[in-house]
Amino acid sequence: MQRPVFAANWKMHLGPSDARAYMASFAARWTPREDRTVIFFPADISVTSVVHALGSRTDLGIGVQNIWTEDKGAFTGETSAPMARDGGARYVLVGHSERRHVFGETDVQTAKKCAAAARNGLTPLLCVGELLSEREAGATNQVVLRQLRGGLAELTPSVVASMAIAYEPVWAIGTGRTATAADASAVHAEIRKFLGEQFPGAENIPVLYGGSVNAGNAKSLLAGDGIDGLLVGGASLDVEGWASICDT
Repeated sequence: MQRPVFAANWKMHLGPSDARAYMASFAARWTPREDRTVIFFPADISVTSVVHALGSRTDLGIGVQNIWTEDKGAFTGETSAPMARDGGARYVLVGHSERRHVFGETDVQTAKKCAAAARNGLTPLLCVGELLSEREAGATNQVVLRQLRGGLAELTPSVVASMAIAYEPVWAIGTGRTATAADASAVHAEIRKFLGEQFPGAENIPVLYGGSVNAGNAKSLLAGDGIDGLLVGGASLDVEGWASICDT
């Protein structure tokens, strides 16, 4: 992935019709650039609409927001990695805070999802981050490294070296509160230290920041040491605003 990396997580927004209209507008607005990576994570039901809307625009990546741990089977309501790949996705978010704290996703499950992604040709973007109570207790690094260790447990160093990590402090997601660039850089440094020790050669993979990112703070966040990109939620739903962030 060429850095900086800009990842748009649409969450449960933009169905197929709205997704097609959004991508047509963005593709017309956005000139292909080789000096950065732009990825969209639409809802599953909108992935093929995004793929068709982009056509030959291979400069824009497409991912899914979640997959299940198995490749097929009786798992009503879930999407497998092979299905996501067949639908046109090439990336997948794993361990987003909403999956962890709303749906109860565990570190063991994130490990299995990362493994499922890797064996089926999807690039995982593993999300890690602490709750406000954990931060106030001085446990940020402990929580982040536990999630990192758990999520990468079933991967080889070569696989880890080809993926990405997103640090998203839970207390800053959708709250309007944002970690400072210095706050984020300190955690990113701990992540890289862990990767270098446990997965030699992977310490230089992209590490993104996510949490109430918008067009007004994107530049200052990206200026932080070791911040290789941004994982953006609500601010990515506006075409002009998202294009402005990606131009940072």
